[in-house]
Amino acid sequence: MHGVDLVLTLAAGLGAALIFGYLTQRLGLSPIVGYLIAGVAVGPHTPGFAANAAVAEQLAEVGVILIMFGVGLQFHLEELLAVRRIALPGAPIGMATATALGAFAARMFGWSWPASIVFGLTLSVASTVVLVRVLSDARKLHTPTGHIALGWLVMEDLLTVVTLVLLPAFAVGTVTPGSIAIDLGIALLKVGALVAFAIVFGQRLIPALLDRVAATRSRELFTLAILVLALGIAVGAALLFGVSMALGAFVAGMVVNRSDYSSRAASDALPMRVAFAVLFFVSVGMLLDPSALVDEPWLAAAALAIVVIGKPLVVVLLLALLGYPLRTVLTVPAALAQIGEFSFILAALGRSLGVLPAVATDIIVAVSIASIVVNPLVSRLIEPAERLILRLRRQAMQESEDEGASSSLDPQTRAIVIGYGPTGRTVTRLLQENGISPTVVELNMDTVRELRQSGVSAVYGDARHGDALVTAGLRHAGTLIISGADTGSPDIIQNAREINPRVHTIVRSAYLRDVPPLRSAGAEQVFAGEGEVALAMTEAVLRRLGATADQIDRERDRVRAELVGLPVE
Repeated sequence: MHGVDLVLTLAAGLGAALIFGYLTQRLGLSPIVGYLIAGVAVGPHTPGFAANAAVAEQLAEVGVILIMFGVGLQFHLEELLAVRRIALPGAPIGMATATALGAFAARMFGWSWPASIVFGLTLSVASTVVLVRVLSDARKLHTPTGHIALGWLVMEDLLTVVTLVLLPAFAVGTVTPGSIAIDLGIALLKVGALVAFAIVFGQRLIPALLDRVAATRSRELFTLAILVLALGIAVGAALLFGVSMALGAFVAGMVVNRSDYSSRAASDALPMRVAFAVLFFVSVGMLLDPSALVDEPWLAAAALAIVVIGKPLVVVLLLALLGYPLRTVLTVPAALAQIGEFSFILAALGRSLGVLPAVATDIIVAVSIASIVVNPLVSRLIEPAERLILRLRRQAMQESEDEGASSSLDPQTRAIVIGYGPTGRTVTRLLQENGISPTVVELNMDTVRELRQSGVSAVYGDARHGDALVTAGLRHAGTLIISGADTGSPDIIQNAREINPRVHTIVRSAYLRDVPPLRSAGAEQVFAGEGEVALAMTEAVLRRLGATADQIDRERDRVRAELVGLPVE
């Protein structure tokens, strides 16, 4: 059947992905594993039907573009800048470590130094598609931890763009300090020009274009406009500015995100994004030639160890040294412990320059598949590992206290405040004015720095995880105040009770329906927004009717009891 490669590749790839994805899902594994197996099944290196690998690769590139466009739609520049403290130094250090380990491993197996260095580079950059998928499945993409991982990966992508620019010069041996400076400067100018162009273009032309398309009230035209913007800006970024199409699509998504149509654009692009993302994993599986690994099995094993153990350990150390919460220290390295599309691009360039041997591509593909298979499994171990570490830490602290290290801290003069919004700010000031030392637990690093500069004790961390509460000193605090309505979960209270059973807990909630589970978890006092409004209005009405102070107090107590379901005295 001549001329129908596209249709056959789509049908075979998606059909096999459905079958194997369903089977792996039923076995308790990630569907990604099934998609990779489907690629091997329809690839040219296994018996039976062989899909067109070149067509599949191009379709996969569309999937990468749409995925990164979707991530950019839900990502804000402020969030990217907020993680620069760890991403800017961390990504170069992590990449340099993985490159050095990979280069020494390849050199030990007799490869030349240029081939070894390029091989190490292919092991140093994680897959954007896999990271986004794993974090999304775990519902962590749009959390502070997800922002750190994504910011780290964006930095890796930028460094890879620079590498792609400099690699040809290294390969032909024309490297001088001047040429490196010129090439690097050109690469940075191109990236800067892309961002500047996207900001100007986004603020002026994109909103006007979407306004006109939306005015037609045609869903098809609007979806088409979003697709054109995603693909057009991605391709334009690659052709005009020399950056990857994935990075261009990410910037395009951030631009559309600043318009009024971001939520509709995200929902309209979702079906296409899902289908093409599946094709990405199928295309990776099609690249694997299992027989080629017979030549270098130990190098492949060493490369896999570097990706899933070596580089993640460096990330763990960096995050721990900078004082990030335990959950972040465990989650970010796990998400980065894989390789994907950029590794293939670097390997293809190395092959075209005559630097990498043919077996390198097979090793990289095998490591990519193995790391992608292992990655979701490792992610599932994060919560049990966190609970084990916290339990051991608490036991050690308890044993230290039992040995006679009595604390001179008075719990009645110490309080923990979770959240520093308007309510938390007011409560913190009130505590300070009455001689109580508050410690604020907050997820906004800028807020934490401002509090510390003003002399207020503050901890950066997620209060849902016990390590943040321990770091804040909950063991020696008399009061725990959960000031944010969206953070007042029973999990926080239960963790707090395990750490300090004697702490008095005051919780703010948004709705009256949240009061019973919070009380069941151990909160002594719960203030629901709905109830407090009702109480305030009741008091205002009674004052208007001329009620006495005793009457107002009595009626307020009766209404409060009715609202929270307590018996009325």
